[in-house]
Amino acid sequence: MYTVAACTDRRTTWTTACVSATVLVGAAMVTDPRTWLSPDNAAMLAWTALPAAVGDGVRSRRAYVAAVEERAEHAERTREQEARQRVAAERMRIARELHDVVAHHIALINAQAGVAVHLVEQRPEHVLTALEGIRDVSQSALDELRVTVSLLRQPDETAAPRDPTPGMGQVPDLLASFERAGLAVKRTLSGDPKPLAPAADLAAFRIIQEALTNVRKHSGVDQARLDLSYLPNLLTITVEDDGPSQLTRSDPGNGHGLIGMRERAGTVGGRVQAGPRAEGGFTVLAELPLLSGTAEGDSASTDTDVSAAKGADEEGSA
Repeated sequence: MYTVAACTDRRTTWTTACVSATVLVGAAMVTDPRTWLSPDNAAMLAWTALPAAVGDGVRSRRAYVAAVEERAEHAERTREQEARQRVAAERMRIARELHDVVAHHIALINAQAGVAVHLVEQRPEHVLTALEGIRDVSQSALDELRVTVSLLRQPDETAAPRDPTPGMGQVPDLLASFERAGLAVKRTLSGDPKPLAPAADLAAFRIIQEALTNVRKHSGVDQARLDLSYLPNLLTITVEDDGPSQLTRSDPGNGHGLIGMRERAGTVGGRVQAGPRAEGGFTVLAELPLLSGTAEGDSASTDTDVSAAKGADEEGSA
């Protein structure tokens, strides 16, 4: 009975125990026709039930231990998988930051260097201005790279001082840097500026930066339009240019810049659409959620200051 109980399930155990007890008691009554309430019959029932109960307890204990070990192994596998996913997500985030910083600033440096080469022969007195622009852009690139690389430091290392995270408050400076590189951006604003969550604020800045960088690199025009539309719960960012319709841009749907913009928007619950315009040129449309009242209170304790950019987002030309 103990072997049956330890190796099978509970239903089989107690069915076998009942059948065994019935057979044994029945056989005893046939060989000894005394009353079936005799102490010998009661003892026979007890000795049949006891090994069944012990075996059932041992089997239950083994099943419990096996389940605990399986849960522990599953938790270990899940923890390793989550750790790998976190590492991959962090690598993707740092890759996006490096791409946005390097692509933007190198594009501006290249444009200003080209201007300097052109002016050195025709208007040498303006070369100094172009070189100063290269100096400022390269310094800005170094500062942003320093901030990004500081994320890779080990926890026990001294953290490098960090500048404020870029956001909508730095858009005027961004547009001014494009103007120095020869791209005039007309900025329009509709609605009342509202704050964004820190992650969405950074995503909005990077999307504008990458979209205008693509205009400067690929469109071949010197003007672009930036429209910021604040809806009740949504910020809509539109970047357009009037580049020649026959201009073929290198893989506009799969470039790292557009992929990065879509990933940034997706991480904060927004979306990005990009494609050529029917009348010529290219459009990037981004929609990002605004900071809700509850989220605004929760994010007040973060290290990143959320700038509404009310004074900087007036309609005008950069």
